[in-house]
Amino acid sequence: MDRYQTGMLAWSRAGHDNGRLYVIAAVEEEYVFLTDGRLRPLEKPKKKKKKHVQVIRTIPRELENMSENTIKNEDVRRVIRRFLNVENGCN
Repeated sequence: MDRYQTGMLAWSRAGHDNGRLYVIAAVEEEYVFLTDGRLRPLEKPKKKKKKHVQVIRTIPRELENMSENTIKNEDVRRVIRRFLNVENGCN
């Protein structure tokens, strides 16, 4: 598995959005494109250097079965919300 893959969750570790959770929408050589489905929708992802993000090396089940063309902003928001709820101990 590559270190950075589309669909993985990633924490921002630098910049004004430090500590925000995103989904990787696309990967280039030195950059990843991040989306949260709300402030940064799929149509306008945030471009960030790879060294400024910390990836969570699993792809959520909801996203791994979808192609890049079928993922919607609602799916991204749902995945992030579920991950944060589980991390905070809420089910």
